Amino acid sequence: MGKLKVIITGSTGMVGEGVLYECLHHPEVEKVLVITRNPCGYSHSKLTEIIHSDFSDISSLNDRLTGYNACFFCLGVTSLGKNEAEYTRLTYTLTLNFANTLANLNPDMTFCYISGAGTDSSEKGRTMWARVKGKTENDLMKLTFRQVYHFRPGGIEPFLPLKPTQTFYKTYKYLKWIFTIIKVIVPNAVITLKDLAAAMINASLIGYPKNILEVKDMKVLAKMNVNSK
Repeated sequence: MGKLKVIITGSTGMVGEGVLYECLHHPEVEKVLVITRNPCGYSHSKLTEIIHSDFSDISSLNDRLTGYNACFFCLGVTSLGKNEAEYTRLTYTLTLNFANTLANLNPDMTFCYISGAGTDSSEKGRTMWARVKGKTENDLMKLTFRQVYHFRPGGIEPFLPLKPTQTFYKTYKYLKWIFTIIKVIVPNAVITLKDLAAAMINASLIGYPKNILEVKDMKVLAKMNVNSK
């Protein structure tokens, strides 16, 4: 499909920042548009940044969103302290509104959604966040994108050099030993942020036979040679 022209959300969070960093340094990514509430802190010849406060309505940006062939949706909130209605509004409604706008403008786009391990595709389980994420995944699949992929990471191992401003980076040096143990005991419970970002880029470039990617799928996809397709 040629080089990627990518829209990224959530670039000030750990996952979004890592994905942005990898896109800016990837030879097959030609152009990156970041839509963010606060400046991402990066400057690069590939990068354009739009500061926008309401992600549930991006219709005012329509004339600046055309011509892109991939979206890496890394925006997300914790369910802690939120009831189902609030979490649904911030997760399902916001994501679908955002994605609908992009699907109408760029139907040839690949949409990559950061979901989570344990997401409930049946939408009927006991865990509230898993049901909401499941409904979000299911309804994204109904949109008119060329491809939709859902990434379900468990533990994510960050990398530097990135701006170590996130709380996770500040605490990671104390948690690194836990990741080391988990990777030995349950290797498919943890993925590096570099591999997660590489898998999203490769999904957009060469595709993958599954729409829902667990950690083991991401690790395989991250290592695939884009020039072999």
